[in-house]
Amino acid sequence: MNLIWATRGRVWGFRFLLDGGFSDPLPKYEEAFLGVADEMKVFHRTGELVALRFPDPLGRVDAASRIIPHDFVVLGPLAEPMESVDDGLRLIWRRPEVADEYARIWDLAKPPAAKG
Repeated sequence: MNLIWATRGRVWGFRFLLDGGFSDPLPKYEEAFLGVADEMKVFHRTGELVALRFPDPLGRVDAASRIIPHDFVVLGPLAEPMESVDDGLRLIWRRPEVADEYARIWDLAKPPAAKG
């Protein structure tokens, strides 16, 4: 899968939930979010990479009442039709391996290991 996803849960800190098939997704993540790291909503295309960030669509917050952001790095054909944060919500968030999986895990005491 050409998707890296980093977020946090209600009690667990920022983690990669999808690693895009990389043994270490951090370099691609940093490359994609370079220069836009502090913005709450992000759509930023850099070459083949799309950095996408938006607040949790259901308004979920962590134990400290902070809004939970979802950060994605989208690569390859999945990134081609994306032109905005709204496109990201439609094309990425609504995928079962994203929205349904997050609904299942966000309130767990520990997050699952990152998947490819």
